[in-house]
Amino acid sequence: MEHGFRRRTAICCALLVPSLALAAAGCTGRTSTELRDASGLVSYNVSGDGVDPGETVRVTVRKEAGDRITGVRATDGSGRPVEGELTGDGTAWRSTSALASQARYTLRVTTVDASGARGAAVHEFRTARAGNLLDIALGPAEGLYGVGQPVTAQLSAPVEDRRARAVVERGLEVTSRPAAAQGSWHWVDDRTLHYRPRTYWPAHATVRVRAQLDGARVAGDLYAGPDPELEFRTGARTEAVIDAASHTMKVVRDGKVLRTFPVTTGKPGFETRNGVKVVLAQEPFVRMTGASIGIPEGSPESYDLPVEWAVRVTWSGEYVHAAPWSVAAQGVANVSHGCTGMSTEDARWYFHETRPGDIVRVVNSGGGEMEPFGNGFGDWNLEWQQWLAGSALGGADA
Repeated sequence: MEHGFRRRTAICCALLVPSLALAAAGCTGRTSTELRDASGLVSYNVSGDGVDPGETVRVTVRKEAGDRITGVRATDGSGRPVEGELTGDGTAWRSTSALASQARYTLRVTTVDASGARGAAVHEFRTARAGNLLDIALGPAEGLYGVGQPVTAQLSAPVEDRRARAVVERGLEVTSRPAAAQGSWHWVDDRTLHYRPRTYWPAHATVRVRAQLDGARVAGDLYAGPDPELEFRTGARTEAVIDAASHTMKVVRDGKVLRTFPVTTGKPGFETRNGVKVVLAQEPFVRMTGASIGIPEGSPESYDLPVEWAVRVTWSGEYVHAAPWSVAAQGVANVSHGCTGMSTEDARWYFHETRPGDIVRVVNSGGGEMEPFGNGFGDWNLEWQQWLAGSALGGADA
């Protein structure tokens, strides 16, 4: 630890000296507010281009001259300040917050000498590009989605430390117009974040996501790469409610029931998952096989079927789709291997009335619960307090 540094200051508000120009009250004469050029009295440990972004910036004045530093203001090209602290005798200042990668910095220093005369100096330098950059890929792709679509952020490197995670979260801004309810990021794992509002997105909204991290130090020698941006829109609030007990599927749009279909869901041993799912994709035709969900070929439960109008809700292969072979059971019994089946006409209608991001909610099934992560977007199955617990900004040490 270095001694003598007793006064801490956020140097963004240390002084307001715009330049070294001398102030004049009129055409002639000098006033007590004029600043002398202190460039020859002040020394710096950083200069030019290629400064290591991990460097601590140090500013000093000559003790024997009787000068003291009264303030240092350090900012990058975007106006972001660097914090620092001044020694008790005013002869030295050092930075206490991290520099950014590939950023140009301006130091504005004010001084005073033994007689009370004030001075100012300006110094510039540029940091080098960090060798270890954290890139962020935002999702979904730009387009039109349902109100259940989460925002995703995929990181190019793991971020495990809670304080480092807080740096990432603070630099990721999500807004919507109309405004959504309170929202938060949730760390799925050390490379993946999801963002959702407390309730679903507003219908017919524009959602904007942007990072403000470019060059910022995340942790150790890891610095943020270029800032990504994303914009997508939401359509109407369309929700399919599948009741496995009554063997029906009700489609509701903006609070109005559009249609109710007879359906069949998963039979015993293959029960459909309960809970909220989000439409992942629409596939006009897909070949479904028992082998894809672990059923051995040739066994009594084995199947190999061409399927039309398939709406995917899990990555493991749960769909809402046309099942003309089970029409007799639809509305009466559950006979599928986990999917929701309906007539070809009904499936075609639903296929064209839904989109990725729409909500599919299953109730009264004998199956387990939809996983929050890993098999699609089950984000909405977490209660709000559970969701907030996954944020690095929710704790006292964030």
